[in-house]
Order: sequence, then structure tokens, then C-alpha cells
Amino acid sequence: MRQSQIQPRPGRIVILNGVPRAGKSSLAHAVQRQVPGVWLNPGVDAMAAMLPEALLPGIGLRPGGERPDLEPMVAALYAVLFDTIAAQARAGFDVIADLGLHDDYAAPLDVMGLLEDRLEGFPRLFVGVLCGLDTIMARRNADPQGGFYASGPGVPAPVRRWQEAVHRGKAYDLTLAMDELIPEQGAERIAAALAARG
Repeated sequence: MRQSQIQPRPGRIVILNGVPRAGKSSLAHAVQRQVPGVWLNPGVDAMAAMLPEALLPGIGLRPGGERPDLEPMVAALYAVLFDTIAAQARAGFDVIADLGLHDDYAAPLDVMGLLEDRLEGFPRLFVGVLCGLDTIMARRNADPQGGFYASGPGVPAPVRRWQEAVHRGKAYDLTLAMDELIPEQGAERIAAALAARG
């Protein structure tokens, strides 16, 4: 068999699921620094960077059915994202994707069903990234990103919707309280969970 025909060993897949400002991106970067492997991150921020302004926030569309006009495109974008993750893992790369998976749209999109269908056959670690509302609001108020993040006193309704919708009905392989752990500690726990799987 020619070298070009040798199939690489599939890479590992880690899906981080949590609300905005829960610490997913910092955790993903810590995994890229600390955990052996070549880790790609095609997460929500990477997807947003590819989109024209008319489709934003894309897969970052928040719970509550506020933009039903964008929802069919959100489903298509998730399908493409999960196909991309599968292709990257098939090519031998490790993949860590930081997402905010929910199904609180005007019409349910069954995002988890898309994930299961598109990543069928690929072992993956599904990580719930937890963070209390006090910490979420402190992070939002410290860096509201020009008003992109709801901030201010109290807890705005969109923030509560995120907190209620993202983890609803999810069965995680690992949960990390990222208001109690620093990113490096979270990365260590992910590395240990991956090692335990062999």
C-alpha cells in the first residue's frame, strides 16, 4: 500500500457545551496547550468568523426564538460544522469544539440529533461546562464587547434563558464547574477522561 493510501488513526473529539462566558474558549485553549495532540477548534467563534453579517450570530443564536428567520440556516450551519468535525477527526486531527447547544428555538431544530447523526461512529467526550450566574454576569460586565453581551445590574432575561436551555436534557460524560476551576485544571480533567477511555 502506498503511503498516501494509509489512513490515519481517527482523532479524538471533545465537545464543550455551555453558556456564553462560562469559560469554554479558555478551556479549549488550555487543552490545545496542555494535552498532547494537534487540537483544532472549529467552535462557535470560528464559525461566526466565517459568516457574513446577515447570518450572524449563526450557531450562536440565543434561546427564545428571537430570530425565526435565521433558524433554518442555523440548522444547516450546525450540520456543516458537525461534518467538518468528522472530516478533521477522520484526517487524524484531535478536535475540541466549544459550543452552546440548545433547542429553544421558535421551531425545534433537534441540534443534538444532528450531532448524533453527523458524528455517528466517532468516539467523543461530551463535556458540560458549568458556571454560576454570578460569575457569568461578572465576566459579561467586565467585557460586554461593545454591547454584544447582555450586561448590567441583575441578570437579564436572555442570560437566564441561556442558563436554562443549554444543559436541559443533556447527558454528559464529564462536567466541569468553571467558576471553581482554572482552565488548566479543567484541561487536566479532560486529559484524564480521555486517557481513561484508552
